[in-house]
Amino acid sequence: MNQEQKDLVKNTINSNKIFVMLKGTPEQPRCGFSNRVVQVLNHFDVEFSSLNVFDNVELMNLIKEHSNWPTTPQLYVNGELIGGCDIVEELAQSGELKNILDKAK
Repeated sequence: MNQEQKDLVKNTINSNKIFVMLKGTPEQPRCGFSNRVVQVLNHFDVEFSSLNVFDNVELMNLIKEHSNWPTTPQLYVNGELIGGCDIVEELAQSGELKNILDKAK
């Protein structure tokens, strides 16, 4: 990955304190896992930005390479990868996700 690509990934991930890479949009997720992550974030009533992987496959692949995380969705808080759907749901159930999200406010 060249510097320009690294900067693009960093700027995308940091476009909001809470960022999620999805299949689809928050209003219309196009896979069950993306929908579940959006539902969790909506439950906590947080503002987040997102990338629809179907709109930019190249950027999706760059983010996957950057994070070394092969699947979508991917949740980032303050530029740090939190994880995919299963991890987000586990953190939400344990109460840890609320603490993580509160740090982004």
